[in-house]
Amino acid sequence: MFKHAIVRIPGKNFQDGITTSNLGKPDYNKAVFQHSIYIKALKKSGLKIIKLDADDRFPDSTFVEDTAVVNKYLAIITNLAISSRKGEELEIKKVLGNFYDTIESIKNPGTLEGGDVLKVENQYYIGVSKRTNKEGAKQLAEILEKYGYSCSIIQLKNLIHLKTGIAYLGDNNLILSREFIDNPIFKEYNIIKVDENESYAANCLGIKNNVLIAKGFENLKNSISSLGYNILEIDMSEFQKMDGGLSCLSIRL
Repeated sequence: MFKHAIVRIPGKNFQDGITTSNLGKPDYNKAVFQHSIYIKALKKSGLKIIKLDADDRFPDSTFVEDTAVVNKYLAIITNLAISSRKGEELEIKKVLGNFYDTIESIKNPGTLEGGDVLKVENQYYIGVSKRTNKEGAKQLAEILEKYGYSCSIIQLKNLIHLKTGIAYLGDNNLILSREFIDNPIFKEYNIIKVDENESYAANCLGIKNNVLIAKGFENLKNSISSLGYNILEIDMSEFQKMDGGLSCLSIRL
């Protein structure tokens, strides 16, 4: 189970990052406040926080999850697809060196972003997207399989990242939205389906008995609560404008 979380404060040029949302420019001060509430929720869930300073060289660098894939055995440094993000992973690699003796990396021509990788117990699901190519997914699977993990590679249709539409809460409970709802690869799980108009909230975060969920999505909130989880709602409006979700903002290890 997770013990730590690495986070990075949004930079002052956060609004210059990559987005397809068409929801307008984020308010920087509001984003920083929302990020502070997110950190408090992680602490409330029992995690020790490693907080990195803002890095204005990289407008998207608050979305630290994309830079690494971690488990109890090793860390894997990703190879970010977008040129403006290349370099974000360097400081993350140094930080992870304090926790892992084994650190591997995705190499060119493979690209991989952590938002395309979901761990469900000893099974990994790896999305092939505009950010993660087939070679990157293949390299990750080969690395993980050396350590006894099983891997399934899924071609995404419309989603930016795999985790845009899926989350694992633990206890065989899987949140699914949009193109994943009827995918037979997930039939073994207890499926919590997300309404189309609440699809943003599919990117939630299960930590112990807490579930962090974006504020304002009552149907999904009630579905998760009915399973016995404690709900921690967080206003994510400014991160939604930048295509970001709850999992994107931390590396849990």
